[in-house]
Amino acid sequence: MAVAPLSADSLRRVCDPSIFKFQDTSYLTPSKDLIGQERAVRASRFALSIPQDGYNLYMAGKSGTGKTRYALQLAQKHARQMPVPDDWCYVYNFEDPSRPKAINLPAGKGREFKKDMEEFSKKIEQEIVKAFEGEDYETERERILKEFRTKKAEYVMALNQKAQERGFKVRLSSSGLYFMPVVDGEPMDEDDYKLLDEDVKLELARASEALQAETADIIRKIREIELEAEDAVREWEGQIALYAVGIHIDDLKAKYGKFPLVINYLDNVKEDILSNLEQLIGTNLADDQQNILYQIMLKRTGEDNPYDRYKVNLIVDNSRLQGAPVILDYNPTYYNLIGRCEYENEFGTMTTDYTLIRPGLFHQANGGFLILQASDVLYNPQAFEAIKRTLKTRQIIIENIKEQMGLSAVSAIKPEPIPINVKIILVGSEEIYYLLYNYDKDFKKYFKIKADFEEAMDWNEENVLRIAQFIGAYCRKEGLRHFDRTGVAAVINYASWLVQDQNKLTTRFSNIINILVEADAWAKIDGSSLVTGKHVERAIREKKRRSNKLDEQLLSMIKDGTILIDTDGYAVGQINGLAVIDMGDYAFGKPSRITATTYMGKTGIIDIEREVETGGVTHSKGVLILSGYIGKKYAQDIPLSLAASICFEQLYGGIEGDSASSTELFAILSSLSDLPVYQGIAVTGSVNQHGFIQPIGGATFKIEGFFEICRMNGLNGKQGVIIPYQNVRNLVLSDEVVEAVRKGQFHIYPIKTVDEGIEILTGVPAGERLPDGSYPPGTVNGRIYNKLRYFAETTAKYRTN
Repeated sequence: MAVAPLSADSLRRVCDPSIFKFQDTSYLTPSKDLIGQERAVRASRFALSIPQDGYNLYMAGKSGTGKTRYALQLAQKHARQMPVPDDWCYVYNFEDPSRPKAINLPAGKGREFKKDMEEFSKKIEQEIVKAFEGEDYETERERILKEFRTKKAEYVMALNQKAQERGFKVRLSSSGLYFMPVVDGEPMDEDDYKLLDEDVKLELARASEALQAETADIIRKIREIELEAEDAVREWEGQIALYAVGIHIDDLKAKYGKFPLVINYLDNVKEDILSNLEQLIGTNLADDQQNILYQIMLKRTGEDNPYDRYKVNLIVDNSRLQGAPVILDYNPTYYNLIGRCEYENEFGTMTTDYTLIRPGLFHQANGGFLILQASDVLYNPQAFEAIKRTLKTRQIIIENIKEQMGLSAVSAIKPEPIPINVKIILVGSEEIYYLLYNYDKDFKKYFKIKADFEEAMDWNEENVLRIAQFIGAYCRKEGLRHFDRTGVAAVINYASWLVQDQNKLTTRFSNIINILVEADAWAKIDGSSLVTGKHVERAIREKKRRSNKLDEQLLSMIKDGTILIDTDGYAVGQINGLAVIDMGDYAFGKPSRITATTYMGKTGIIDIEREVETGGVTHSKGVLILSGYIGKKYAQDIPLSLAASICFEQLYGGIEGDSASSTELFAILSSLSDLPVYQGIAVTGSVNQHGFIQPIGGATFKIEGFFEICRMNGLNGKQGVIIPYQNVRNLVLSDEVVEAVRKGQFHIYPIKTVDEGIEILTGVPAGERLPDGSYPPGTVNGRIYNKLRYFAETTAKYRTN
């Protein structure tokens, strides 16, 4: 049953530089494929090949696995084979200015249309002014008015004759006409009229009413002539304006005849010009003071210039695209997604119009792909709701966020929604994916495809070559020194260390990139034209040194005796357990002294950490398993009368995980058997109720952490670490540990069962169960069985008494 320690060669896998056929990475052709992510590649390509609604893509995985970069590359590849989507613009809505109209045009036409309408606005402004300031206009206007003045004069003369017969005279004013009493051949003014007697005033009033009744037909005809004169002038002005505008409108219609929305808009422009000539002409009044007053009036109504409403607000210009758009954004706020209406301060009032509509990411990505980070979306209020609403309605609806949330409205305009066809790619962690999948009822409806990115890939010849190609491509892109074969081999070793697996390599290339950059810096300091293995190894060492302050502080505390850890000698019920402290950017192993005491009783195993609530759920579960193991192993024919207490000494924080459960069991077994445990051997590993050792995490960190303490206190050739045999593949140990094992100064024991471990720790055979249920005397199990039998018999005796 004796377990042999591992050989030095089994403690890590080393990449042999001689397997490479190149001298350095400058000779390699870059690989265009995503490395080690076949599953994610298939899912992503499948998602982008489905045009139907709901088949948007969620890329799930750890950061640094290349999700965003691949999403961008894949989307760009598909986009090149897709048609360029239409341009979109907003124009003035003449029927309802608060609801601007949306017009789409083929890519490039939107820019032309915007330019054409700007030129149109300038031209008609100049030509209308020119037409209404010319001599021809004044001559014809005067002719029309003269004709009507002649007719009016005839009726006024007839009216005057009637009035004189009644003792009145007709007076004309801008507000109309009225009758003035005549006294001594002169019309009476208002002051003289007030001095008259009331009877006289009443008589004059009656005479005036009779005169008005008698001359009503003449007065009506005079007013009709005035209206006819106004209509005639207006008709003439309309003809002039139509002549000035019609040619340009017809030219635009001929150019954009294939686009009904534009034709309809141009008809509305023409009608608006003819209906608002007075307002348009008013912008060019000769009288400066009157013009100033008119401009103030326009400001108050939100218009700087009435001609501005004929301009076009081009919000999406795809004229430069070669295929569909691909938009990658890291700030998907509500307004950045759907667009907004900006405001201007006019005389203390916030105003807006269709020219202040600004596009969002959906407008830019319409007809193509939108790539967003899931965490960015969730951090921004209402952003995810905006995405779901847009996918549901298939429209981009620009709304103020307060309106969307049912609060007070701010926006004065509601732009016409724009239809959308977009494929969204969300990039995020698996945790976010499952949270949304389980707690958001709409998520699974709109993101039906998940691309799962692996954290590790197989260590094989193909993937090793791909990493080498990646190194070459990155060096070429960023201007770094290329890596020779030893440098590439060192990076491969580091890629294995990152995943703590001899058969795997990391796919988190952001971590590899960091080492590439830092190794290049050390090569520069060294004056080397190529990055070699020693530069990579130095970069790794220096990276570790920058973050290992706490590690060194704990080593110092162990050395000066503040933290009690023995690496030699023997003790009963005392053993060194191993844990990993992960600081985020740096992880290291830390030993903890675990002690156990056993005595007669019925309380079972008391976990002090659980009692004081410093132990986590998984740790408590591991401790409870120990009772099951002891009962199965030793209490098949006797009642279990045991009380035990286990404790992590000098532990003042929390502890979680079951990787110390075997260590705690060994401490209890040592206490029950009264056999001392060698303190130079630390233990890590989980255990089940049947006594089988189960794998744990962080084996490399734990071994290296205990090795450093042993080396600090002095290696004696007996020290080592017991690990689960399943974790042998997870060993990627440092050169120092490997060399110490090679020289026989340090040992690593892979065990499968509790019995194998207790033999190593005590140096005493574990002992197999005999047919009568007992164990051989003198063995570890025999001593424990006899102790538990004694406890049971003594307890029974006390009960009898």
